[in-house]
Amino acid sequence: MRAIKNTAYKVHVQRETDDEINSVNIEQGAMMVSNTGLYMGYNDNNVRVYPQYPTSQALGWARYDDDQYTSANKFSLADGVPVIIPNNAANIVRSNVGFDYYNSTTKRVIADNANDTYMFTVVFKCSAANANQTLIDINFKGENGTPYDRITGEVQFTKGNDLEHNYHQVFQYYADSNFVNNGSWWEIESTGGTAKIWDIIYFIQKTQSYA
Repeated sequence: MRAIKNTAYKVHVQRETDDEINSVNIEQGAMMVSNTGLYMGYNDNNVRVYPQYPTSQALGWARYDDDQYTSANKFSLADGVPVIIPNNAANIVRSNVGFDYYNSTTKRVIADNANDTYMFTVVFKCSAANANQTLIDINFKGENGTPYDRITGEVQFTKGNDLEHNYHQVFQYYADSNFVNNGSWWEIESTGGTAKIWDIIYFIQKTQSYA
């Protein structure tokens, strides 16, 4: 008797809205479907696998809010010690599923293609114990000599000791091949005294795609 092989396999995929897909905990290989397409969890992102379209060429934005460091639990900066700005991306809002420009695990800003251009907004609250002599510097850093040394910001504490200051700054930059392969990151350093930051938000928008 001739063997018969079953070549038809049925898999039920959970139907969700795009807002629900944006908010779920991402599981590797887990699939969901909405009116805009079929999505799969892959490397900490929900990627649209059908219908396929060149997401690397599309323009979009994403916002990442940290919830670890708040007014009740401020992030301390030692005098003269540079560290990467913490952001655990506990809350993410995207223009569309699959648009991601930050990896909260590595704390690195990511890019799609070399020569793409982006706008980056960083927001946080901060204070310094000795406002007269303390400054905060923030610097964009990259691997293998990516030339972002001039993308910097500075916080001056004009209100006085231990008083809350609001920092909001917009930066523009392009991505090179090192950026695409390795990512970049924001470094922060307090000089002249200790300081604290909290309520950290990143907003990243891709403004031009080279691909």
